[in-house]
Amino acid sequence: MKICIYGAGAIGGYLAAGLSAVEGVDLSLVARGPHLAAIKECGLKLLIGGEERVCRPVATNNPAELGPQDFVIVCLKTHQAWEATEQMKPLLGKDTAVVTGQNGVPWWYAHGLEKRFETVRLQSVDPGGRQWNTIGPQRAIGCVVYPATEIVSPGVVKHTYGDKFSLGEPDGSISDRCQRLADVFETAGFDSPILTDIRSEIWLKLWGNLCFNPISALTRATLDVVATRPDLRALSVHMMAEAREIAIKFGASFRVDIDKRINGAARVGAHRTSMLQDLESGRPLEIDALLTSVQEMGRLVDVETPYIDVVLGLVQQLGRSLQIYPTFPETAFVPGAAAHPEGRAPLRV
Repeated sequence: MKICIYGAGAIGGYLAAGLSAVEGVDLSLVARGPHLAAIKECGLKLLIGGEERVCRPVATNNPAELGPQDFVIVCLKTHQAWEATEQMKPLLGKDTAVVTGQNGVPWWYAHGLEKRFETVRLQSVDPGGRQWNTIGPQRAIGCVVYPATEIVSPGVVKHTYGDKFSLGEPDGSISDRCQRLADVFETAGFDSPILTDIRSEIWLKLWGNLCFNPISALTRATLDVVATRPDLRALSVHMMAEAREIAIKFGASFRVDIDKRINGAARVGAHRTSMLQDLESGRPLEIDALLTSVQEMGRLVDVETPYIDVVLGLVQQLGRSLQIYPTFPETAFVPGAAAHPEGRAPLRV
C-alpha cells in the first residue's frame, strides 16, 4: 500500500512515525524547508512518553518524484492545501483516495448532501473550487484529528496526548478503501474508528476549535482558562450556539451539549491551542477553516452569527497586524460568492 503524507509537520510527523513501522506500507512524506532538511539528514524524530523514536521514510519537496499513491493524507493547513493542489496532481492515480486531515470545515463538505446543497462550494476554504475541480470530491475521505502534537525543532515532533483519527466517507458508507486505511492505522497504534456520519464528528471538534482557538490567541490564555473563566466561557457558549444552529441546518447532529463539550476541554488542562502556538511562534494563523467557513455557511442558510462575526473580525485583524493571517489571492474568489455580505442569497431551508 502506497501512502504519502502531504505536509509532515506536527500531525503528519506523528502519523509518519507510526505508519513507517507497518509492514507492507510504502510510506513517503512531502515536506519543505529546514524540517525537510533535518528529516533527510537525521530522520524524523518523535518524542512520546519519555522516549525518542526515529524513522527514516522517503521525504521530498517534489511530489512528482513519488508517483501515484493509494492514499494521500493531507496534513497541511487549509490555505496551504489549496495552494498545493496543482503540485499534488502527480500523486493522484485513477483510484487514489485523498484523506483530509485539516481542522475545520473541509472543501468537500457539500458532496453527497441533499439536493438543495449540491451547488454549494465553500469559497472560504476552496476559493474558485480549485480542490473540488482538480482533486474531485469523489476521492475524499474525511478525517477528524484528535492528538495534540507540536514541532519543537526541525525534524523533531513532540506528542502530548491523544491517538484518535476518526475516518469517514462523505456518503456515510463503510467502503473497502476506508476499511483498509483504518486497518493500517490500527496496526500503527492509532485509534481509528470508521464513522457513518463524519460531518457530525467534524462539527464536534470544530465546535470547540471555532471558539477556543481564537479566544486563546486574542487573550493568550490556555484552554483551561478559556473553558472556566466565566466571561470567556460565556463567549464560547454564544459562539457554539450559533454554530450548532448552522450545523443542524446542514444536517449534522450533536451527541453532547455545549456545557459537556466545554467541560471536556477544561479537563485537558493548561493546553496551548494550536492557534496560540502558531501565534507565539509567528506562524500563519488558521482562521478561515475554523471561523470564516462557519460564517459563510451561516449566510447560506440565513443564520445570523453576531458573536462569531466579532471574534472573527478581531482575530483577523490580529493576524493582519502581525502579518501572519494568510489570505487567498483576491483573484481566486468567485464574484458574488457567499463569503461576502453582498454575495449569493441565502438558501431557504
